[in-house]
Amino acid sequence: MASELSGVGHQALRLYESKGLLTPARTEGGTRRYSDDDIARLRQITDLFADGVNLAAVERILTLEGRNADLEHGAGRLESANAQLTSDNAQTRHGQRPVTTGEGQRP
Repeated sequence: MASELSGVGHQALRLYESKGLLTPARTEGGTRRYSDDDIARLRQITDLFADGVNLAAVERILTLEGRNADLEHGAGRLESANAQLTSDNAQTRHGQRPVTTGEGQRP
């Protein structure tokens, strides 16, 4: 089914899995189950190949994109924590005690 949806042959799917580009779920019997995210990633891989990118570069691009997404997520958490600390600091300066719940979290 993934092969039909993506236009990628079975051997290529196995190659991408062996290179860590895809990690489909498996049934108890070992059958691969590709999610919508897996299909989207397959399309991304085929688009990169269509642009003339080789397999090694595809691996690197996908790895860097994953790291970038992780960094963006972490930056968002840090920005949120910074805003909270700034707010708490402002309240403390004005003689108010910041309202927090367990482990310093605000309600």
